[in-house]
Amino acid sequence: MTPERPEPTVPTATYRLQLQPEFPFGAAEAAVPYLASLGVSHLHLSPVLETVPGSLHGYDVVDHARVRDELGGERGLRSLARTAREHGLGLVVDIVPNHMAAAPRHNRPLWEVLREGPDSAYAHWFDVDWDAQGGQLLLPVLGQPLGAEIDRLKVDGDVLRYYDHVFPLREGTGKLPLPQLLDAQWYRPVWWRLARTELNYRRFFSISELIGVRVEDPEVFTATHATVLRLLDEGVVDGLRIDHPDGLADPDAYLRRLHAATGGRWTVVEKILTDGEHLPAAWPVAGTTGYDALRHVDGLFTDPAGAGELLGQYRRFAAPQADRGGHWEATVRRAAYKVVTHELATEVDRLTRAASRLCATSPDPALRDHAPWALRTALQELLVRLEVYRPYASGDAAAVVTEEAAAEARAVFTVPEEAGAVSVVRDLALGRAGDGPGHLEFRARFAQTSSALRAKSVEDTGFYRYVPLLSANEVGGNPGSPAVSPQDFHAYCARVQRDWPATGTALSTHDTKRSADVRAAVSVLTQCPERWADTLAEVTRAGDGVPDPHVAWAAWQTVLGLGPAAEERVQAALLKHVREAGLHTAWTEQDPAYEETVAAFVAQGPCGAPGRLVTDFRAELGPHVRANVLGAALVHLTMPGVPDVYQGTEGEYRALVDPDNRGVFAPQEQPSAKSALTTAALRLRGRRPEVFGDAATYEPLEAEGPGAAHCVAFVRSGEVLTAVTRLSLRLAEAGGWRDTALALPPGRWADALAPEREFEGHTRVVELFGSSPVVLLERLGGRVGGVQATVAGPR
Repeated sequence: MTPERPEPTVPTATYRLQLQPEFPFGAAEAAVPYLASLGVSHLHLSPVLETVPGSLHGYDVVDHARVRDELGGERGLRSLARTAREHGLGLVVDIVPNHMAAAPRHNRPLWEVLREGPDSAYAHWFDVDWDAQGGQLLLPVLGQPLGAEIDRLKVDGDVLRYYDHVFPLREGTGKLPLPQLLDAQWYRPVWWRLARTELNYRRFFSISELIGVRVEDPEVFTATHATVLRLLDEGVVDGLRIDHPDGLADPDAYLRRLHAATGGRWTVVEKILTDGEHLPAAWPVAGTTGYDALRHVDGLFTDPAGAGELLGQYRRFAAPQADRGGHWEATVRRAAYKVVTHELATEVDRLTRAASRLCATSPDPALRDHAPWALRTALQELLVRLEVYRPYASGDAAAVVTEEAAAEARAVFTVPEEAGAVSVVRDLALGRAGDGPGHLEFRARFAQTSSALRAKSVEDTGFYRYVPLLSANEVGGNPGSPAVSPQDFHAYCARVQRDWPATGTALSTHDTKRSADVRAAVSVLTQCPERWADTLAEVTRAGDGVPDPHVAWAAWQTVLGLGPAAEERVQAALLKHVREAGLHTAWTEQDPAYEETVAAFVAQGPCGAPGRLVTDFRAELGPHVRANVLGAALVHLTMPGVPDVYQGTEGEYRALVDPDNRGVFAPQEQPSAKSALTTAALRLRGRRPEVFGDAATYEPLEAEGPGAAHCVAFVRSGEVLTAVTRLSLRLAEAGGWRDTALALPPGRWADALAPEREFEGHTRVVELFGSSPVVLLERLGGRVGGVQATVAGPR
């Protein structure tokens, strides 16, 4: 039996569950009563369609027509939906339109393309350049060059095997000698290292195991979305999260088509906004998945002056070169050059070929006589200077690919006439050189390459090289300017309430490099940079075997944020850190000796006896860590937008980068201050959605007195008041709240956690907070939308 189809609804709050074989639909269904008791309105599920067997994340889809068998199939999903509905919960699911797993034995459309080539009925599904590599699709799967691996390639009937890989044979080729057989296929297995420069299919970032899907083709859209749309239409699913729309050829058109197909269901997109960048107003979505909110909340609890002092200490301790971790902008620029010339070299090659074809065939003489090397150089120099992820058809592309960037790019050329290639490339990227199919293709590929470059150079490289304050190195963050003033935070919230009131907000996700509670602890260091320097000096004297001061700084901050933990968790995070940084070792150029030195250092230092000095220091900072943890949680749950609570984060949750943060979900067994606060806020949102919804209001409140700068407060729709302590250590050093007061709006207000505590009028902050650094108040006897407001107990 299918649940009755509900009217389109906006969640009051969502709860993210990471589904995997060890936590399938049945396990999620068993957790429904607990999750409903928290006060969320919807469960937010990681991808549910068929994936590569054993996938722990679900983003490697192989079949859009089937709900994943390992999770319980469609029957299991429907059972989960029924139980959720019985407890008042809906379902939001994550979908992956940009790519599929490049695993032919599981991916039937790709299998057919490998067997039949460009004439396959599925050839238009994938973004393959059949004009390159002699018309063969390169498969970078061999562990060594072909000559060393050819004896491991075996013909088995109508398939070719290589270890666990299985590929179809082109009809009539099975009896050929192996070298000729390989030449006769529509694909060519090659050494994995050739992917960097020779690959001829679009992939996800630089991950060759994920092949790009041409969802801009209406037929491909229909085929890849039919099951999800059916589940929406039948009421099994209520809303969508869209993974990485920046990878699509035309996000604007895709989102319009999706909006029409879903009937306007609540949909958020995983769009990373840089400082000052706004979500395209033309997108028919509720908003983002919330990394912009994460950046503003984290920044609110970061001391700007102390962050500057910490940066100075980092530079003295680690002594990094300016463009190798010493200066944020220079570090990102150097990283971008490396990515665009290495990991994304094949993407830039394809762009260069597209530009060369357009120039060679253009009737405009201004586009002629530009050498491919000059066009390639112009492309690289423009791409590394983009400060956002990509331009959009609905936006001002000239504000992204700026004339200032073009002028800097021209300066790289020695011969001024050759620098004209920059203007040519910029005009092509901005659509000023024509609107033919080739021009549209170039613009799409330029934007797709731009987004991949930004992600790889900033998130996956820069964040691991520039590390003065690890809590600032989060998706959507700005490590070069980590603090956010209360005034800027309030302005951001007002803008969200006005423009995107149903957008998603988040503090921890499956992709965050450190959970919110870990970042909250690290952020306290901006309030005590001198004490941190003293602690580092002490542990440095106590330990030895430091591989380099740069990674040592990051390692000590990691254990400060995480607290006592199993050594293998820290080891895994630091190994990923040094490989992503790429300064001494890398994923594709590993230095075993260096990595062994790092592992030994972690074991003997941060996870050894000296590490206890850091965890003891963390314990001393405990009250201030608690203030940051509770403050960030309450702000997140009551600010404009729809909060997404990542699995387990309703209570204390300390996790590092994936896979550490993608464990099997387990309900919180022991209540804590954070879980009580989270539940109170979520139940209040669920009980009074109008206070937080589209028609709600957001009003900042300013405290008065000596500690006023440390009290951040706001009111939602005149009915719910949030007040939190900002920079509590600085506050304590300045003498505490003393006579600081907050003028409450008219009416009598009750503490949502302790309803017997009531306040009215001009209230001393020290009394308002009591023994907690935060307080959530609800106005007694108020009316919102004609509904009498009361303070309720558990749902």
